[in-house]
Amino acid sequence: MGDDIALGLSRRAALRLLGTTMLAAAAPLRAADSDASRRLRALLDDSAAADARLDPLGAARKGAAAGGPVFVDPLSDAYATTLRANKSAELARLGAIDRAALPPVDQIAYDVFAYRLRQTLAYIADGSFKVAQLTPLNPSFGLQVEFPDFVAGPSAPFATLADYEDGLRRLDGFAGHLDQNVVRLREGLAQGHVQPRIIVENILRQVDALLAIPVDDSPFFKAIGRMPASVTPTDRTRLTLAYRAAIVGKVYPAYARWQRYLRETYLPRAPEAPGRWALKGGNALYAAELARHTTTARSADDIHRLGLSEVARIRREMEQVRGTIGFSGDLHALFEHVRTDKRYYYTRPEQLLARFAAIETQIWAAIPRLFHDRPKAPFAVRPLPALGEQRGTGYYRPGEPDGVSPGILYFNMAMLSTRPIPTLETLTLHEGIPGHHFQLTLARENLALPPLLRFGEATAYTEGWGLYAESLGRELGMFTDPMQWFGHLDMEMLRAVRLVVDTGLHAQRWDRQRAIDYMLANTSMAAKDVAVEIDRYIAYPGQACAYKIGELKFRELRERAAAARGASFDVRDYHRAVLDTGALPMDVLDAKISAWIAAR
Repeated sequence: MGDDIALGLSRRAALRLLGTTMLAAAAPLRAADSDASRRLRALLDDSAAADARLDPLGAARKGAAAGGPVFVDPLSDAYATTLRANKSAELARLGAIDRAALPPVDQIAYDVFAYRLRQTLAYIADGSFKVAQLTPLNPSFGLQVEFPDFVAGPSAPFATLADYEDGLRRLDGFAGHLDQNVVRLREGLAQGHVQPRIIVENILRQVDALLAIPVDDSPFFKAIGRMPASVTPTDRTRLTLAYRAAIVGKVYPAYARWQRYLRETYLPRAPEAPGRWALKGGNALYAAELARHTTTARSADDIHRLGLSEVARIRREMEQVRGTIGFSGDLHALFEHVRTDKRYYYTRPEQLLARFAAIETQIWAAIPRLFHDRPKAPFAVRPLPALGEQRGTGYYRPGEPDGVSPGILYFNMAMLSTRPIPTLETLTLHEGIPGHHFQLTLARENLALPPLLRFGEATAYTEGWGLYAESLGRELGMFTDPMQWFGHLDMEMLRAVRLVVDTGLHAQRWDRQRAIDYMLANTSMAAKDVAVEIDRYIAYPGQACAYKIGELKFRELRERAAAARGASFDVRDYHRAVLDTGALPMDVLDAKISAWIAAR
């Protein structure tokens, strides 16, 4: 397979997409109504069902039934074999469908599907997938933290007796995954694929913390405390004993075996160098990771230069704010002032939650200025379910696509002292309204879209939209206080810095301390927070670069549309156009909006 396939749509393919879409773009998005559409929708449904069977936890988070095993180990040989077979067969079926015969929404789905299939198959074919399997440690998003969150949170189904029986099988599968993790690490060690020491140390801290939790207080036991009344007393007693036995006899011992292997065997051989460049096969893996997360062909060097430029621009704006508020020290002193002045931090979770609610109310009132549409499902903020002391700030999870279940920002209440109040308006815009909750929920509630688009994922689009949503704050009546505007710039600076430090770590041979120092010099983030962020980039290369690259594309397309439409430009129309088909690769988004501009 060539580079065009490995990186998604080539420039020529993107131009073809633009040309074939322009004639159809004037027509409204509509449901499938042709033989080609029915065949495409059937293929997408089959693909979604196959994906759900391979990722039942992900399917449950999306409110979908997997229809197969309740747990599938992504480190198993069976997973890799099935994934490759599925995607090869799907690409062949897609090639037999006439794209030109499809209506606009299905042409978008066709292009997104083709992009993802080719990228996945190239990722497997060039060996990057196998290297990733042999280096599975991820303190931020590994199953050792994701699975406890899943079973303790609202995503795991625990409404019937059958759900609880499935939950026991899920615990068995997870314990097996921890053992398979050791198997893969051994293989990687034997072949020279060894992850950095800091990743191993962070994983060990997580495992130590989890094993210190009494069984009845563990996230794996949470479901027992919310057992529905429909479960009989006999079954209630049986299940309580069975869950306790599974945790004591399977889950905790599997963690302990993993812990022992990491500490005694793997850690002594783990390198100090934190970047992909130091990993065997790491340069090719990092290029694939950048391509997957940014959905562009931009090189690490190009992204690094972009980051340096953005950091310089934002620093100039910060200097203007420093002058506005009359702060006498330099920018470094202002960062330290925000880090250390207690008035910029809440001390109790209820204070933080009340502030989030007040900000959300203010934003909702102004949404009609910029958007025709709004999601039905509410937005909520809740404490992170587990291991807060060992984790980052938090994350957003959409609810079930029923228009009622809330999308939730899980916030790490153990980090109140490192989350400045001046950043909360920006955080709400990014994670909630009109950011992740708004964008993801609109797509999930749109039943006219195929599952590929309703539940689609594209890091540059999703995180780029979140960052673009932050930039709408002033248009929504936010940032009236100079310090709130400084907080916004501080958050934007974080995303610009990510371009520099991610590529610095993984392509330019930076050590961990240099990356930490660079972030401390350019943001007001607390030292502990910075270390957590840098360790996340070390463990999850490329993802941090997607935010800025995606945001700049949204801004570029808006400016292009405004220039072309002139006085007739309505930003609400633009926002509908970029949101109404869900998350798209950047090439597909560019072609879609270019066609929309030309047709209108």
